[in-house]
Amino acid sequence: MPPSAPHPVRPNPTVPTAPPVRVQPPVRPSAQPPAQWKWQRLLWAPHRLGFFLATVLLLASSLWWTLVQLDRVGWGLGLPLAQSPSLTHAAVMTFGFMPLFFAGFLFTAGPKWLGLSGPGARALLGPLLCQWVGWMGWLLGSLVHETVAQACALLAAAGLGWMYLDFIRLIVRSRARERIHAIAVAVAGAVGVLSLLAMLLAANLGDGAVAMAAVQTGLWGCVVVTFVAVLHRMLPFFTSSALPMIEAWRPFWVFWFLLGVVVLEVLAVWHPLLWAVADPGQDAPRVWMLVRGLGELAAGSVVLWLAVVWGLVQSMRIRLLAMLHLGFLWLGLALLLSGASQLLGLRLGVPVLGLGTLHALTMGALGSLLMAMVTRVACGHSGRTLVADDRVWALFWLLQVAVVVRIAAALPGLSGVWLALAAGLWTLAMAVWGARLLHWFGLPRADGKPD
Repeated sequence: MPPSAPHPVRPNPTVPTAPPVRVQPPVRPSAQPPAQWKWQRLLWAPHRLGFFLATVLLLASSLWWTLVQLDRVGWGLGLPLAQSPSLTHAAVMTFGFMPLFFAGFLFTAGPKWLGLSGPGARALLGPLLCQWVGWMGWLLGSLVHETVAQACALLAAAGLGWMYLDFIRLIVRSRARERIHAIAVAVAGAVGVLSLLAMLLAANLGDGAVAMAAVQTGLWGCVVVTFVAVLHRMLPFFTSSALPMIEAWRPFWVFWFLLGVVVLEVLAVWHPLLWAVADPGQDAPRVWMLVRGLGELAAGSVVLWLAVVWGLVQSMRIRLLAMLHLGFLWLGLALLLSGASQLLGLRLGVPVLGLGTLHALTMGALGSLLMAMVTRVACGHSGRTLVADDRVWALFWLLQVAVVVRIAAALPGLSGVWLALAAGLWTLAMAVWGARLLHWFGLPRADGKPD
């Protein structure tokens, strides 16, 4: 007899049963709305305010110069220039946005060098706005009236002196053992203020040659010295932090050597003018061109050696670090080009590359270093990764193309179209790079931390 089938178990209606368990899908947090850009955030930190004002002025002055170059080749708007466009360009590129970028860095990293708490952005609002308003007025005044431009530049000079007095007060308060780099920056600032005042005095007296010499004195004595001080202190440190196999080697003889190069270049700026006073009607002797050319070749060779010792080759694996090293490499190349230009021009009595070598310094070295340093500070203090992404890396190489075009434009026989092209490429690179920074400075940190 087959076994009987089991009877089904029927639930007892008198016994309560547990309700079926339903698995709820995970609750996803609602996406946070994007933060609104606010002007007030520019006062959260010195680098926000300084870098923002500097970037706006950089873009305005670059666009202005591009329009001037287009006018020169007949493709522009016909700007009503009221003063020398070359002096307008040289002054704002030297004394304009550079010190504002310096302010963002010096009052962020500088207090750490000195073991102090630095001033907030609100304390810097006065001196930085004086400079920004003054230089924007300088550009506008160059289209309206020379007196307007000079009055605005005088306001900028007052703001520049005010800013460096604030930095000197930090140095005086500091008890840090090593203050030499900060002191060098302060001395460079004093040179910058005096050079700017000398430029304004010479321009008011109608002596354009002395005015341009004063600008170049400020370029070497203020801007280049500041970069040298920061590079000597920070470049080996950045390199050893990212590449532990490289020692942070920065003996002080390197610092004094680079300052000696600056002295040589300042003497080179004034020598033709002093010679003209001592012996009117005679060109500067070719002996001086020979001495200067040999000196610059030697100095450039040492700088190239330093670039290799400081990790130029190894840095190529890390884009942001490579940008810093390539900017320093341009300093050596600019000196070599200038030396070669002097020696090749001995027969003619004038350097063969003219202003091309100066732009190897300003666009190549200082422009590359500026892009690298500001990107690094902006990323680090906005809660972003310290990297040069594809956009920054591409813009950096666009800048290198602009430098090469500008140097080539100095060769005999090339038309002003090359100058316009170099100015346009520079402006394009800076505009795309700067637009992102201007957006960042009005937003909270990406990592949610306070500034």
